[in-house]
Amino acid sequence: MQDILIYDHARTPRGKGRPDGALHEIPAVQLLIQQLEAIRDRNTLDTALLDEVAIGIAQPVAEQGGVLPRAAVIGAGYDQSVAAIQLNRFCASGLDAINLVAGQIGTGMAQAGIGGGVESMSRVAFGTDAGAWTSDPRIAFGGYFAPQGIGADIIATIDGYSRADVDAYAAESQRRAARAWDEGRFAKSVVPVRDLLGEIILARDEAIRPGTTREDLAKLKPAFAGLADAGYGRIAQERYRQIEALDHVHTGGNSSGIVDGAATVLLGNAEFGARSGLKPRARIRSWASIGSEPTIMLTAPADVGRKALASAGMAVTDIDLFELNEAFASMVLRFMNIMNVDHDRINVNGGAIAMGHPLGATGAMILGTALDELERSGKSTAMVLLCAANGLGSATIIERV
Repeated sequence: MQDILIYDHARTPRGKGRPDGALHEIPAVQLLIQQLEAIRDRNTLDTALLDEVAIGIAQPVAEQGGVLPRAAVIGAGYDQSVAAIQLNRFCASGLDAINLVAGQIGTGMAQAGIGGGVESMSRVAFGTDAGAWTSDPRIAFGGYFAPQGIGADIIATIDGYSRADVDAYAAESQRRAARAWDEGRFAKSVVPVRDLLGEIILARDEAIRPGTTREDLAKLKPAFAGLADAGYGRIAQERYRQIEALDHVHTGGNSSGIVDGAATVLLGNAEFGARSGLKPRARIRSWASIGSEPTIMLTAPADVGRKALASAGMAVTDIDLFELNEAFASMVLRFMNIMNVDHDRINVNGGAIAMGHPLGATGAMILGTALDELERSGKSTAMVLLCAANGLGSATIIERV
């Protein structure tokens, strides 16, 4: 295997994923074009040296379909020789797109490429690409399908996480995200989004609520009790018969927010860096993906993390920082408990509970966040992890150069 080197990354700020959100007027292809342009321009990149652009999209339908990355490659003025592909592993799509390009480079089949993700949740509604997983009774019944929020409440019920526990975690995510912005920790990687006139319409993550307290969060009503009453609670209890009643602790305040955004990561081998005059910032040590129990859908991170560690010949104690997508507070608490990871080593700049989760883009965003934090703190290694719908999970380990 050749060294798989990370040379740069860029992301949009996250915009609220609804019609009055700042990025609603910008189609996904334009969000991605602006990030591709940023990677090219800030690195004075000869795009003809790239072999692949792989972009994760969790709802690859309607205006997000049609191999959108190829349209973005052309729209950004990249050399026409650059191939492009879109892929979908739900919430893990952006990280898996990076891993796809990494595999091509590591095996010598490519010298360089860009991995990343994009999602306009304000324009292509969550659930548009449901498929057999939720819509074919033969599949849904056999897999004990329930919405992901029900899975989060199952974790809380089985593992004993209280409403106070998950609200405390969420309040800390808000505090850390606000601090990170105030201290400029995202400044070198966030590329403001511009409209058709070239005017900046968003330069900062829009969904953060600075000053959010546990007391504020305690006032919110449970988000998934209605779904449980509609029949999904019974399905959960059929799958997990030790549960007498679900403890509905998750709300909109301790779950990931719906947002728009895009992110890109430039990867290559050493020869590419030398030809381009670029200095690598990190290398990819290993990556992994697994399937997990599909009713909860949120239990993969610990197991996929162990798989990535084994591939790298590393232990949990060898990892300085963890970035785990905050789909719901309980699943992060579960990971910390199972993997014996202290809170001061994970999501140190906040996460999706505060800033939002633009499905296909999040994996690429949090890998970039991990890299920036390694450089800021002088630490060496980070693991990036996501769970994904229908019982899936992905992980990547990076090491600062």
